[in-house]
Amino acid sequence: MSGMHRNRIISLRRAVQTVSAVLINGYGIGFVRGRIFAGKSKAFCVPVLNCYSCPGALGACPVGALQTALGGRNGHIPFYVLGTLMLFGVVLGRVACGFLCPFGFLQDLLYKIPAPKLKVPKRLDRWGRMVKYGMLLIPVTALPLLVTTDTGITPPYFCKYLCPAGTFEGGIPLLWANEGLRQAAGLLFDWKLFVLLAVLGACLLVHRPFCRYLCPLGAFYGLFNRFSFFQMHLDSSKCVDCKSCERACPMAVEVTKNINSPECIRCGKCREVCPARAISPRMVWGTGNEEPADAKGGTQN
Repeated sequence: MSGMHRNRIISLRRAVQTVSAVLINGYGIGFVRGRIFAGKSKAFCVPVLNCYSCPGALGACPVGALQTALGGRNGHIPFYVLGTLMLFGVVLGRVACGFLCPFGFLQDLLYKIPAPKLKVPKRLDRWGRMVKYGMLLIPVTALPLLVTTDTGITPPYFCKYLCPAGTFEGGIPLLWANEGLRQAAGLLFDWKLFVLLAVLGACLLVHRPFCRYLCPLGAFYGLFNRFSFFQMHLDSSKCVDCKSCERACPMAVEVTKNINSPECIRCGKCREVCPARAISPRMVWGTGNEEPADAKGGTQN
């Protein structure tokens, strides 16, 4: 793949990430006034981690909405949230993580800052990746269902105590614009700020650490990667086993062994660097019925 074509792919992905972040948080006046948008679109979930309390957010965060529904007085099963997530998962897998998530975009930008980079040992990395499934199971699902308060309504535990995206997108902008909130901020905000700074600091050293180890939404989408309609395809007859794809992968996926790993965010970096042009995106509509994702526009060689 030529350097010029590779740069076009990178630029396209950056453009999609930028447009997604702007559209999802398009209520710009909210940042000026320090007020949360409360329009009708807030009743619907965006497909990525994006704090409901962000002053610019035009939709609800699916993780927050899931916890709120599970922890309500009636304990309703949030079919509309699960339906939205399952639709994106079945069709695209973790494409939302690689192309649409604002917090994922932030992690990509931070990793570009010159700093010593760390390679996490495989065994530690493998066990660390399991933590995000624990996040999905315990604070996002189990605690809202099982731990109740005197009011009968449980707080969204992950959002309240752990989510760094919520602190970055919601907590800091609201406190910046509202003096009353700054005076009321206490130990909980200090803890959330510590978590955020720890994650942002890790982003300088490790590519997408939050996506790899902590994000419950990434864990949910990862469950669909193996059988989603959108797949990455490795042509073994072309592969020269140079491992360039694995060195470039931001999620440290063993591309030559399992290109559609639950960890793959479909960012396309493996395809960008493959000297043998052995990697391509595919839409899989049925058993043995695959079509290149760029078939309508012609295969790029």
